[in-house]
Amino acid sequence: MGLFHRKKAPAFDAEALQPAVRKSYCNREMTFGFIEKATGKFRPYSCANSQAELEACCREYGIKIEDLKTIY
Repeated sequence: MGLFHRKKAPAFDAEALQPAVRKSYCNREMTFGFIEKATGKFRPYSCANSQAELEACCREYGIKIEDLKTIY
């Protein structure tokens, strides 16, 4: 039944994907996602309206906030 099982963090391929955050100058919106290393394409995962929400996304994937690449 799994009532008390821990929720596993979603896995991502660190060799193929790089964690990144895309920031907007005009409305201060932040989008957490991953960059495909082979193509350079940004794949959005979730929108963060504050630094706390961005840190929560990083904790979910086990990523340090310092490891995020910032895209403007």
